[in-house]
Amino acid sequence: MKAKETNVKIVTVAIFIATFMTAIEGTIVSTAMPTIIGSLHGLSIMNWVFSIYLLTNAMMTPIYGKLADKIGRKKIFIIGILIFIIGSSMCGLSQNMLHLIVSRAIQGVGAGAIMPVALTIIADIYPVNKRAKVLGFNNAAWGIASVFGPLFGGFIVDTLSWHWIFLINVPIGIILIFLISHYFVEPKREVKTKEPVDFLGSGLLMATLMLLLYGFQTIADSGSMSLASSLYLFLAVVLFIWFILVEKQAKDPVISLQLFQNPTFVVVNIVAALVSGFLIGIEVYMPMWMQGVLGLNAAMGGIVLAPMSITWIGGSFLGGKLMESLDTKKVLGIGIGFILIGGMCLWLVPASTSYSVFLMISVILGIGLGVTITTTTVKAQNSVAHEVLGVATSFNTLARTLGQTLMVSIFGVIFNQTLAAEMMSRSQQGVSQELLNKLVNPHTANEIPADLLEPLKGLLYTALHTVYFCGLLLLIVAFLFNFLQKDRRKQN
Repeated sequence: MKAKETNVKIVTVAIFIATFMTAIEGTIVSTAMPTIIGSLHGLSIMNWVFSIYLLTNAMMTPIYGKLADKIGRKKIFIIGILIFIIGSSMCGLSQNMLHLIVSRAIQGVGAGAIMPVALTIIADIYPVNKRAKVLGFNNAAWGIASVFGPLFGGFIVDTLSWHWIFLINVPIGIILIFLISHYFVEPKREVKTKEPVDFLGSGLLMATLMLLLYGFQTIADSGSMSLASSLYLFLAVVLFIWFILVEKQAKDPVISLQLFQNPTFVVVNIVAALVSGFLIGIEVYMPMWMQGVLGLNAAMGGIVLAPMSITWIGGSFLGGKLMESLDTKKVLGIGIGFILIGGMCLWLVPASTSYSVFLMISVILGIGLGVTITTTTVKAQNSVAHEVLGVATSFNTLARTLGQTLMVSIFGVIFNQTLAAEMMSRSQQGVSQELLNKLVNPHTANEIPADLLEPLKGLLYTALHTVYFCGLLLLIVAFLFNFLQKDRRKQN
């Protein structure tokens, strides 16, 4: 009797749906938040509804990667979806804002398993020459979620209630568990070690990430470095040093330090972090440019990112083809080169630039991001032994998350400081923070006096221009780092 085999198509579809489900949870809440605040109150702590999901997600990612290597992808993936369903149910049944925040934390703990383990499963069931295409579709889910999440959230709130933006995950999650349980056949894992789980190392790693991310979150909230944020970051450094010492002694470390003796693995993850940091600047500040400088509505501000999501898939296909004939250094050089062109355009274009030009920039950025992100993921997986594939994949996911989390805070400080300096120099023109808030809101922009409209747009343009100059520096550093690697292509 023939042994049951994995149904690759069904498992791939399940992975895509799971990835999109967790990605959209980071964006769909934004549209529903005014309604949620009206229902549960708690305006002063609403930011935690967003940040706690990202914090617990990032905190758990490397732990799940280790467990996926140790006890199997299938079990961890199903556990992650199950925790995500429980968290989603609790979110939908929340009666106050504190309950919702705690529930979002649980939801993030589940989501932390889904993305890295999904990428690991893709690496298990697809050869290298096909993996890039599949990863392209999977990675594009994040871009699509960033565009359609707020629109979908608004539709659900208008037609049902805000509770359903969370409860809809329950039936979807149950279906995913059924599909993975029945159609993903994982080979029996040989236990090469009976060493206990590295609980101390895992705890120190989670605490380090929590303090690091929370420290930068406080910087983003206040717009500058404070005593509290400095303390959080200092404690993160202390715990990180302790973590390194523990991992050197651990018999089965949660993250093997030998991975970082592999120059290729280190370089591709640094490139992934830097490029992801630039990407968050695009997702946050390009819609602001459309609304504040060009005076377009919120929908048009979101749609400007749509071409990037579409061409991201094409860029992934291109990256896969290029990796068949070129070494990783050249493929990444091409990918980062496309992003550099797009970043240079954003830095150079004047305030009067038309919407169509930004759509073209979005197309160029999507191609470059598709090539770069997919190539760094495949190379991070392909440069390590199969028994640490889960850890390597989860670390690549973590590197991208850290890049985005840290850079959104740094960009926020740069943006706010530039605005403050410009407002001081233009105070005689009558500009103020209150008027600037009205400018970036399409519903209130028409309340601004006509003689102040252009000075305010110039103020916002200057701040955005500074952010994109810093983003361009990130890309230059990534481009230089890429040429540090000595590529030893490994054909699988």
